[in-house]
Amino acid sequence: MPKKVKPAGDGKEEGPVPCKQVKVEAAGGPSPLNLDSPSGLFESLISPIKTETFFKEFWEQKPLLIQRDDPVLATYYRSLFRLSDLKSLCSRGMYYGRDVNVCRCVNGKKKVLNKDGKVHFLQLRKDFDQKRATIQFHQPQRFKDELWRIQEKLECYFGSLVGSNVYITPAGSQGLPPHYDDVEVRGEETARLREDELLPARVFILQLEGEKHWRLYHPTVPLAREYSLEAEDRIGRPAHEFTLKPGDLLYFPRGTIHQADTPSGLAHSTHVTISTYQNSSWGDFLLDTISGLVFDTAKADVELRAGIPRQLLLQVETTAVATRKLSGFLRMLADRLEGTKELLSADMKKDFAMNRLPPYYLGDGVELSTPGGQLPGLDSTVRLQFRDHVVLTVGPDQDPSDETREKMVYIYHSLKNRRETHMMGNEETESHGLRFPLSHIDALKQIWNSSAISVKDLKLTTDEEKQSLVLALWTECLIQVV
Repeated sequence: MPKKVKPAGDGKEEGPVPCKQVKVEAAGGPSPLNLDSPSGLFESLISPIKTETFFKEFWEQKPLLIQRDDPVLATYYRSLFRLSDLKSLCSRGMYYGRDVNVCRCVNGKKKVLNKDGKVHFLQLRKDFDQKRATIQFHQPQRFKDELWRIQEKLECYFGSLVGSNVYITPAGSQGLPPHYDDVEVRGEETARLREDELLPARVFILQLEGEKHWRLYHPTVPLAREYSLEAEDRIGRPAHEFTLKPGDLLYFPRGTIHQADTPSGLAHSTHVTISTYQNSSWGDFLLDTISGLVFDTAKADVELRAGIPRQLLLQVETTAVATRKLSGFLRMLADRLEGTKELLSADMKKDFAMNRLPPYYLGDGVELSTPGGQLPGLDSTVRLQFRDHVVLTVGPDQDPSDETREKMVYIYHSLKNRRETHMMGNEETESHGLRFPLSHIDALKQIWNSSAISVKDLKLTTDEEKQSLVLALWTECLIQVV
């Protein structure tokens, strides 16, 4: 159980991280987790804490520790990733920095022990055994099927990307100094991400092998958006201190300062961080939404199309006149937003669909790139499939040759995404999906909001439009005939 400690500051005693003893029974399959649905998985992952309680009391607020004494669950957790898995993974062509980091905390500072180029297992094991280095394996869901299965469900549940990292630390060693993690970035900042050992925003830690001793500290920056190493003389004494064992789960919000070490005299420790909600704040959503809102409003309001004052961009400080003008425009946009039902979050939706995991495939060699089943016709009844992997949004026509820039309906999906590039940042990704005229929005909403619908009943003007719509969706494997 976590110990009570006195935090720095008011001297009052801090209670332990709420801790529950839980038994998870294997239910008719190899996984003791409920993988039947995204909500079922999350409920089983945090059991016996109820989902409503978790989001009301812990999410983005405070850590949660769930300690388990269940050999079935512990065995299952161990199967997710083991130290012994590294040998076969290295044979598949892993590279330092991209796939693996090797580091150790020495005198409160991180020492990186990466070599150049390809990772060789014998050298990796030598650094692990002789230099007492921690091995961090990036995004293991690319290679470990059960982590793919878990994270794919969690991406459906949260509606946000879910990444993971595995940390393997020898006994009597620590990989990283005290730090807090920000939002995981991708693309051009991937190199910095790997150098600084960043984790995404909200973190769930599953202990897989051995034991790990954790110390958590009060945030210096609540819900921080930047990664930071923190000196121990600044953060004070731990607010919570405990040891994780196989089958245990720990959650803490972004910005929680933490450090962890493997106790001496025991076997090595392996844990996986499963983390989500990177770049998913209200601020991010506002930035994504407001561009479309401005685009629409400018088409209807001549004031927004008028030029800014001459030499405004040359001013050292924004003028009072410009500030009042911008404030008025923002109030006008707020009023317009209050009256609309269609939030234009096209970029965030597209980014999510492009970069998330594809659906977990049962069986080897099964892919979702070719439609199956009966071809839909005018007399068919159809229903949407892979609903959790499809997003629908409205936005300006992205065809650069179209000067009118009329709004279009966009459908993005992850059925053809490559698992091997998930959360790797510098890997090329492409969007998959369809676009339709805005006149198709009501028919698409019918399909989205119905368990099944007759093609004849779709709200389109002609039978040809109805058949063309369902054929396009069927070709992308998004609907099936029932």
